[in-house]
Amino acid sequence: MAADFLVVGLGNPGEAYARTRHNVGAEVVEILARRHGARLRRSKDRALVDDVRIAGRHVVLAVPQTWMNDSGVAVGALARRHETPPERIVVVHDELDLEPAVLRVKAGGGLAGHNGLRSIRQHLKSADFLRVRIGVGKPRSKEHGADHVLARFSRREREAVDVTLELAADAVETIVADGVDAAMNRFNARA
Repeated sequence: MAADFLVVGLGNPGEAYARTRHNVGAEVVEILARRHGARLRRSKDRALVDDVRIAGRHVVLAVPQTWMNDSGVAVGALARRHETPPERIVVVHDELDLEPAVLRVKAGGGLAGHNGLRSIRQHLKSADFLRVRIGVGKPRSKEHGADHVLARFSRREREAVDVTLELAADAVETIVADGVDAAMNRFNARA
């Protein structure tokens, strides 16, 4: 059945990666699931999935259960199953180029070296999907990139990030209800 939107929260599967910098996208989809009474369940598309209604629209919430670098396997399968074009796919993900807890909404564009986004672009054959980007800060050097994204936030950062995750869920709801331009105007203006 066709979905109005497919909302995907990126992360790595398993308890060892819960609440790490790389898993902020998955956390946002879990927040949306709670808000809208969804129960994310395993699907044959290698993701935890459920359908909800947001602003009267049919929205599929999904958290891929592949490794981050293979996110496109699940996203491509879900997009085909739910007949969702890239412009109606919202990917929520961590962003090294933003300071911790900074939120930005973006339509299309580059990948900023994010392997999960690269995989999604390869499987969708398009970079036109929408992004809700959550800052996790830069590692001290490029060699420390993997360690950085797989680490947890400091207590102070985590408090700020928890607020941002709720705002990111608000941003997804705004995209669904009012469009990506409205979401960019509302959320990208924040400090």
